Amino acid sequence: MRNTLKRIIKNTFLLLTLPLYALYWVLSCLGNPDSTFQSFSQALSLIPGKVGVYVRAAFYRLACPDTSDDIVVGFLTILSHRDTSIHKGVYIGPQCNIGKCTLGKNTLLGSGIHVLSGKQQHQFKDPNLPIKEQGGAFKKIKIGADCWIGNNSVVMCDVANHSVVAAGAIVAKDLTQEGAVAAGNPAAAISQRNLEGLSE
Repeated sequence: MRNTLKRIIKNTFLLLTLPLYALYWVLSCLGNPDSTFQSFSQALSLIPGKVGVYVRAAFYRLACPDTSDDIVVGFLTILSHRDTSIHKGVYIGPQCNIGKCTLGKNTLLGSGIHVLSGKQQHQFKDPNLPIKEQGGAFKKIKIGADCWIGNNSVVMCDVANHSVVAAGAIVAKDLTQEGAVAAGNPAAAISQRNLEGLSE
């Protein structure tokens, strides 16, 4: 009964958000799609409480590829790229900044987390050219399923399924081992979750 009621509420918010998405789509066609997306994300991040959670879930379901509406995106959390995929059961805490990434099923992100679009966003090789004019490359980061990313972490590389990243860690190289528990700067595995008997 509870799940049915939640589904009805989510579908209602999906319908209510359609005009907002239509406005976003029109403005995206007329201007810069990425800037338009960022503007809408910033505005939606200011809506407090459950209403904000449902509105953000509905909008991102419509605006982002392969994104579920069964997600929680916290207050003051901003998505900076349209090419972001958020799978079912993901929780993103308040005051996060989420770049170009895929967040796997049932993954948890604490508060104040920054997920960068890779670690080559800004080039600085030419000292005669301002850094802001040297360009960079954006990579879609993948954080696997059933991960827990602790508060105030910075993630700029991939994180394997079932991993845990300690609060304040800086993920500056891929965490490739499933079930790793990582901490530090740069983040490195300090222990391993017991995944024996895990059913995928």
